[in-house]
Amino acid sequence: MLPKDRQQFIKGLQHAWLQEQAGMRTYRALAQHEANEARRGVLLKLAETERLHGERWAARLRDLGAPLPPDRESLRDRIWRFVMVQSGTENALKRIESSEDADASMYGSLAQLAPTKADREAIQSVQHDEEGHRRVSRQASQPSSEPVGAQARLDMILHRESWHRQGGGWIGQAIYGANDGLGSVFGIVSGVAGATAGGPAVLIAGLAGMLASALSMGSGAYLATKAEREVQEAEIGREREELELHPEEEEEELALLYQLKGVPEAEAQTLAAHLVAQPESALKTLASEELGISELSFPNPWTAAASASVSTALGAIIPILPFFFTRGYSAILASFAISTLAHFLIGASKTVVTGLNPWRSGAEMTVVGLGEALITYGLGRLLAPLVG
Repeated sequence: MLPKDRQQFIKGLQHAWLQEQAGMRTYRALAQHEANEARRGVLLKLAETERLHGERWAARLRDLGAPLPPDRESLRDRIWRFVMVQSGTENALKRIESSEDADASMYGSLAQLAPTKADREAIQSVQHDEEGHRRVSRQASQPSSEPVGAQARLDMILHRESWHRQGGGWIGQAIYGANDGLGSVFGIVSGVAGATAGGPAVLIAGLAGMLASALSMGSGAYLATKAEREVQEAEIGREREELELHPEEEEEELALLYQLKGVPEAEAQTLAAHLVAQPESALKTLASEELGISELSFPNPWTAAASASVSTALGAIIPILPFFFTRGYSAILASFAISTLAHFLIGASKTVVTGLNPWRSGAEMTVVGLGEALITYGLGRLLAPLVG
């Protein structure tokens, strides 16, 4: 009787062998139906990698005296592959990306059962390949671009307009903060105004709400942006480690990514080799191509916090302004009027980020803001006897 851990390891290898066989067949089927020569070549290379993985596990199973499991596809598996292939390469690779992710996770668990160091190293090597397949599948699932020269492609990668990622980030944060401050304090002002008929308490409650909203938005933006930055830094750190430990594999991965974007194979390989020879340039390109991030576009937590706090305070002070100068129903009406206009303007300004119709966006924001105000004002009127 084999030890339990050894039995589990053998079962894991048998399962891995079946997964590699299925992956090989899927990539080959996709290659047969792919009209683009560059993509077809990449798919065949991926299929060959899966075949080699399968041979490695088959050999190890023979060493352990364990049989290969029956490689019989069910009708369901055949139908699933047929539907995937017919849906097109891009759609199919989106599905494969998630399965490659699951395979990488499977190998992580299998490595923990490995009885020898050699087994662990072999499994980790294949796991690295599967993670590379996932990234290549993600890139290949994007619509293919027209072929471009190697230098033009390199310029496109290294000189991406990072401004709109940075600018859009803080602009979006500012618009969101102004909307949040206006909406929350408009509700507070309306409710307290309904309860006190526009008395001095409105100003106190409004200012307190403004301060609380600004601090809340600022601290939330700081923590969220800091976490995002840390995740991106960790991703680039892992990419740097992979580039140091597996430069040949990263070079091949870069070449495949360029081929999938329409660069001829010879140019893609030359470009990839040139980049890998310059580790920092290769790291920037890999991070940009695979992860969609750049050290230049790392979000700044303090900028996000300041933007959120100031914009929230500016939005929040709008409903309060009339109460600095007057009281009673004249202040309430003035607050409703300028807050309604502000809701429309903020809603319309969202189109800077969303690209939607400004009139429609402004009208939607106005309706939502007025609805909120009327509800809180009505609630304030109902509670007025308790306040009086």
